[in-house]
Amino acid sequence: MTITYDRNSMSPLAVVHAIRKNASLINELIQRDIVGRYRGSFMGLLWSFFNPILMLLVYTFVFGIIFNSRWPGGSGSKSEFALVLFSGLMIFNFFSECISRAPGLIVGNVGYVKKIIFPLEILPIVAMGAAFFHFCISFIVWLLFYIAFFGFPQSTLLLLPVVLLPLPFVILGLSWFLASLGVYLRDTGHIIGVILMVMMFMTPIFYPISALPEKYRPLLRLNPLATLIEQAQNVMIWGRAVDWSVWGLTLMASLMIAFLGFAWFQKTRSGFSDVL
Repeated sequence: MTITYDRNSMSPLAVVHAIRKNASLINELIQRDIVGRYRGSFMGLLWSFFNPILMLLVYTFVFGIIFNSRWPGGSGSKSEFALVLFSGLMIFNFFSECISRAPGLIVGNVGYVKKIIFPLEILPIVAMGAAFFHFCISFIVWLLFYIAFFGFPQSTLLLLPVVLLPLPFVILGLSWFLASLGVYLRDTGHIIGVILMVMMFMTPIFYPISALPEKYRPLLRLNPLATLIEQAQNVMIWGRAVDWSVWGLTLMASLMIAFLGFAWFQKTRSGFSDVL
């Protein structure tokens, strides 16, 4: 029996169906997005390696040498602080790249809106796929530097994909919501830029959550990235076990965000062509 799904369906199964049906198209668009970003440049895709290496070296120099920063509870070495900082930044940058692009995904692809058969719901997936490519490059750079300074990481690093499992759902839910909102409210992109800047400093990237006074910690944990980055750093650097109860709550919250974002997108997509 063949099951068909209405393109305006709000069911999560509609997302699964869209991904399965358009897997080759999604893959092609992701490759086009990645290659197109570096087309015409002298170094091409090598920039995707050079940028995170340069960023890691700059952070090591600025925070380790100029500010003489040390991560509380760590060994106190400059290289350790840089790697802890970079581990948080590469996760935040993955999130930030997707969310900053989200408000323009529909507005910037008017041609796709006019095509009745084009699955607009895959555009946030394509953007996330391209951002994930850069995340993987940054992770490889982080791993090489970690091995160079400290040897092979502890076995808990293998849990990183599980720890970060809620993140794609958060990204997609917010991206669907913002992609739709960006059609009707053109200031969305500017607002998101400010919010992301605030979020970067309200996320435990430059400091651990434990560095904050106890009364402010619950406020910081309202940031969906705070717990994810803290647990990621635990398995990447400190060799600590995952707090499964917190992880489970985070996963359920991320699934809810994804469902609500997709439902909003499906509810509002019928007006895209009229506005654009």
